[in-house]
Amino acid sequence: MSTILITGATGFIGRHLSVALAAKGHNIVCGVRNPSAEAFDRRFHYIKVDYTQDFDVNMWESRLTGIDIVINAVGIIRETDTATFFSIHERAPTALFLACAELNIKTVQISALGADEQAQTRFHLSKKNADSVLLFLNQRSVVVQPSLVFGPGGESTKFFLSIASLPVIPLPGTGQQQIQPIHIDDLTYAIVVLVESNKYIGRRIPLVGPEPYSLQSYLHKLRQGMGLGDGIFLHIPLILISFYVYICQWTGKGLLNIESWQMLQKGNFSDPGVTTELLGRNPKAPDTFISPWNATELRKSALLSWLQPVLRVSLAIVWLVAGIVSMGIYPVGESYFLLARVGVPEDFAPLVLYGAASIDIIFGIGTLFLRRRKFLWMAQVILIILYTFTITLYLPEFWLHPFGPIIKNLPILAIIWLLYELEK
Repeated sequence: MSTILITGATGFIGRHLSVALAAKGHNIVCGVRNPSAEAFDRRFHYIKVDYTQDFDVNMWESRLTGIDIVINAVGIIRETDTATFFSIHERAPTALFLACAELNIKTVQISALGADEQAQTRFHLSKKNADSVLLFLNQRSVVVQPSLVFGPGGESTKFFLSIASLPVIPLPGTGQQQIQPIHIDDLTYAIVVLVESNKYIGRRIPLVGPEPYSLQSYLHKLRQGMGLGDGIFLHIPLILISFYVYICQWTGKGLLNIESWQMLQKGNFSDPGVTTELLGRNPKAPDTFISPWNATELRKSALLSWLQPVLRVSLAIVWLVAGIVSMGIYPVGESYFLLARVGVPEDFAPLVLYGAASIDIIFGIGTLFLRRRKFLWMAQVILIILYTFTITLYLPEFWLHPFGPIIKNLPILAIIWLLYELEK
């Protein structure tokens, strides 16, 4: 059995590969940025690897003592200030590949379908450059080019399941963009075969599903697999999608960026012949991606992915409207009268009224924009309980109000509780 270093071992593909290769009896060394925090399986050995700064060949050579095979599974789809396509996909891997070539270590590069002579995006070009360097330097190397990968824990999987679960599914243009998704189980099995065999050495290997599907067809099959029935598709003009993508790129948030949008427009498909050969059978089709045993779990997760922000925005609106109305839209005299019944002295009534209204507005803004909201949810619960207790003690008739202003605190508390638990 071999000792295998997997860089990016805590990523989506890296995690599955680590488990699959360990099950075959191989010793797994996981290259991760923070070994103490990212260790997900105590069967493995962990070493520190940081692709944003590990550009020295000698550094890599010192890490490769006792290593028989290296698998590079590091990749990003969105750049940050420090993690760029150049550093993550080219510069650090090139240093690693040079060290592997010097020590004659077999190397498997996890690239991407489309990283070829027709590559146009910076993502694909950076992957292509690294692939070419590896194949030139190391005769004991193979480049794996997977298509879109479906599997639990995959970010693209979460994205497409979320879109497929929407009541109205937006499609860019005609929705006929071609993709050829492969299941993570098939991808993992094929890579294990490539690791344990030298038959495909020196080649670029596309790993894809059985046939191309249109984006609309793929989303329909995912929706059917989750048990959600037929969907309603809304075709969005491409110019509007492009505008949305540029906003996402500028803010660093959102579902798409320029790279992923360009790749989707170009299409993503290839001949499945090599994949079939490696698997010894046809790869799984999207119809079978979701088993009956995990359909319910995936459906709930997909629905929550967009229902959670809907709940959060709705809650924010409640706080904002309550605060703004209390600032003067609701008759101030009536507010002072209620505060007097509660026992607030006349001189302090403006401070209490506008202070409470300001807190409501702050809660609304925080609900919308804070990135970590655990303590915000706790503060909201405490305030609602305080309001409810005070009104029950001094204004009990509001419990019998036909509009139910107090009883509605119960579902609001339930929403906050749900958001608090999901925050974890």
